[in-house]
Amino acid sequence: TEVLDSLEVKGRAPKTGYKRTQFGKAWADVDHNGCDTRNDILNRDLTGVRHKWRTHNCVVKSGKLHDPYTGKDIKFKKGKKTSTAVQIDHVVALENAWQSGAHDWSTAKRHEFGNDPYNLLAVDGPANQEKGSASAAYWLPTNADYRCDYVARQIGVKDKYQLTVTSQEKDAMLAVLHTCPGQAVPADQ
Repeated sequence: TEVLDSLEVKGRAPKTGYKRTQFGKAWADVDHNGCDTRNDILNRDLTGVRHKWRTHNCVVKSGKLHDPYTGKDIKFKKGKKTSTAVQIDHVVALENAWQSGAHDWSTAKRHEFGNDPYNLLAVDGPANQEKGSASAAYWLPTNADYRCDYVARQIGVKDKYQLTVTSQEKDAMLAVLHTCPGQAVPADQ
C-alpha cells in the first residue's frame, strides 16, 4: 500500500495513437542471449521444460505451467494449434500503460517496457484473452490465492515506470491488498 500511495492518481488518457507496434517487436531478443523474450519467459515459468533440438536450450518444445491466473496445471506443447494454450501476459497491459503515461515515452523506453520480464508472466491463454488490456479495476485472476501477488506486481511495474493509476484502479487494488496487509511488491528480476 505504501508503493501504491506513491503512485499518481490521474484519469486515464485516451487510446488515441495506441498501436502494439509502438512497444517494439513482439518478443525480441532484448537481453541478447540468443533467445527471444517469449521463450525466455517460458523457460522461466514452466517446469519439466523440453527444448527443440539444436536451439541451445532456447525454444521451448514442451513443459508444464502451474497457471497463476486460474490455478490450473497446463501441459504446454509447441505447435500451431497448441501454443496458444499458454500465452505471455503483460501484467500491466500495453494499452493500459499507454493510457497511464507511456504515450509520452521515448520509443526506446516503450520497447524496454514491452519486453521487460518483470512485467511478463506465462499464463493460461483464455484467461489472458479475457483480461485483454483491463486494469485491476475491471479484471482480476479467478484464482483468488494469486490476486495479492498480481496486484502487487502491477503496482511494482507502475512504480518502476512511473505510470499513473485511476481512482477506480487504486480502489480495486486497495480492496485486494486489504486481504493481505503484509504483501510486498516483488523484487525486479
